[in-house]
Amino acid sequence: MRHFLRPFPRKEFDVSSSLTLRAVGGPTAVLELGGLRLLTDPTFDEEGSYTSPSGSVLTKTAGPALAPAELGRVDAVLLSHDQHADNLDRSGRALLPTVPVVLTTPSAADRLGGNAHALTPWAHTELPRPDGAPALRITGVPARHGPVGCEPVCGEVTGFVLTAPDLPTVYVSGDNASLGAVRQVADRFGPVDVAVIFAGGARTAAMDGALLTLDSARTAEAARILGAAHCLPLHCDGWAHFTEGRDDLSAAFGEAGLADRLTLLTPGRSATL
Repeated sequence: MRHFLRPFPRKEFDVSSSLTLRAVGGPTAVLELGGLRLLTDPTFDEEGSYTSPSGSVLTKTAGPALAPAELGRVDAVLLSHDQHADNLDRSGRALLPTVPVVLTTPSAADRLGGNAHALTPWAHTELPRPDGAPALRITGVPARHGPVGCEPVCGEVTGFVLTAPDLPTVYVSGDNASLGAVRQVADRFGPVDVAVIFAGGARTAAMDGALLTLDSARTAEAARILGAAHCLPLHCDGWAHFTEGRDDLSAAFGEAGLADRLTLLTPGRSATL
């Protein structure tokens, strides 16, 4: 098993092959990669409260940095799951039919129908790139939205890995609390160039306060396991059930000796890697 404890030699990418990520808020970001524009877990509502299927009340404390009308072209949505409003809210649902394809879990694809397509773990699909370069492969990867056995309450979740011969390898975790799932991704795809990890240490009463997403220390450990050259955490702001934020992430990466790999974006800001 390959767990990457130190930097590995990597390909050099020119500007046209790099990744640009713009944070929108919560788990939502626009990824520009290989001429394609991908949107993660769309949440565009303003502040408000929602009741999840488990009965937990999720409270949004900050609206998005941009509205759906300001997104521009979206080639695909990477939807980790559809059952919680902090990953897909009312405005996000309204957006889904307007994009070419939504990649998500089998259960979410069944519920959403239409342009939603299922990715089981390790299954993949390919998106043609506008310049005719090799297609971007999107692979579904394991994720677990809480402690072992949480699925009857928290439901099915997926992460994604994005690959092409001439592009950085990008991991998008989705809502995942399992370092075991991260190790599986590392074993198949590591070292990755960019890890987009949903952090925040989410907790609710429905799971007795257990972690539903990685906390800051575990986010740093995930970056280490993946051998990630860059880590861009999302899902660490804008909701009351997040227990840790950017200051905690900065401290955890510093303590792990990985501060140089961490890029923290406030909503509306972008980074090109």
